[in-house]
Amino acid sequence: MIAQVVVAFLLDILIGDPYRFPHPVKGMGKLIQILEKVLYKPYFNLKISGVILGLLVVGVSFFGGFFIVSLGSKAGRWLEITVGSLLIFTTLSVKDLAKQAKEVYMALDNDNIKLAREKVGKIVGRDTACLSKSEIVRAAVETVAENSVDGVISPLFFAFLGGAPLALAYKAINTLDSMVGYRNQRYKEFGWFSARLDDIANFIPARITFLIVPLAALLIKGRWKESFKVAMRDGRKSPSPNAGIPEAGFAGALGIELGGTNFYQGRREDRPLIGDNLKEKTKEDVLIAIRLMQVLTILSLLIFIGGYYLIDVVLNKIF
Repeated sequence: MIAQVVVAFLLDILIGDPYRFPHPVKGMGKLIQILEKVLYKPYFNLKISGVILGLLVVGVSFFGGFFIVSLGSKAGRWLEITVGSLLIFTTLSVKDLAKQAKEVYMALDNDNIKLAREKVGKIVGRDTACLSKSEIVRAAVETVAENSVDGVISPLFFAFLGGAPLALAYKAINTLDSMVGYRNQRYKEFGWFSARLDDIANFIPARITFLIVPLAALLIKGRWKESFKVAMRDGRKSPSPNAGIPEAGFAGALGIELGGTNFYQGRREDRPLIGDNLKEKTKEDVLIAIRLMQVLTILSLLIFIGGYYLIDVVLNKIF
């Protein structure tokens, strides 16, 4: 199990998101679109339809992964490790997240605010056409912080718990939330189950960041004390039960204020302010956030490995 996760992590660091590879997430997205057409009917109970959608997509992802890994195991241990590693690899996004955030920084560094708005618009859900440089930085830092959990820590957590099948099941939950887990008129009822599943799945991984982000900030010579303090004070302010914790940790480490007013398809949404406005937001904050995310993910991997061995030792002593 550990070998599969470590190989998958190294592949993600070295190669990044395999765009030309038959990506399971693309298949999940297609399945969601097909099932939505079947299940989203005005004469159906949309909440029940949403439950059916969630269970089917997560079930297919888990058992599909289980079936593929089982086939690999029949051909030998090395093929099992290879197949499992490749599947877990597709659930991680360290390099891709860093690359996309770096593109935002490069556009700002070249004083091309139009391009910076376009680049940040690819990684956030809010309207970006009128964002100032400061708001572009805020959007980039917030998405790096939040996706540290969604894109790395949670998949690693579930991969250690249940290998590739459980990591794929988590990715299915995350994909469901990104596609139907909205509170707008169309998805308020149909997507409620997917949204709640995502909240539950990320609950423990998000809280793991509470302790690891300050440690990562210490290692990159950031404001580690402020990171811990702000996470304690502001981690629960966000409307999301999970997003606020990593965002607060990042805000404290960088000494900036996150949250505030966002627009989604022209609709204004005011978010609680997170962090202390100790300095003006600059493009360098994006680079620091990327570095913090990278160190955070490495620390998470090492801690999960240590925890895995510790649990194994305890269980062997008991049984």
